[in-house]
Amino acid sequence: MQAVLREKIIAVCSKKIEQKGENVGVSFYAFFANKNDEPELLMEAATWWIQTHQLDHFEKAKKIWQMVEEGM
Repeated sequence: MQAVLREKIIAVCSKKIEQKGENVGVSFYAFFANKNDEPELLMEAATWWIQTHQLDHFEKAKKIWQMVEEGM
């Protein structure tokens, strides 16, 4: 996973946890703006989320944060 994507995921998950608590859920779309201005990063996130880890559409932000921190 590219460092820029890793940093973005950690930042977004941390912010959502801080704002809404540890049970807040996220999808991989949470890491991107509504317009498709970073298609390569979006596909990398989708591949990591769907193909590599077979995660549900929504997962706990804390779980995703931990996975990225652990280098999964």
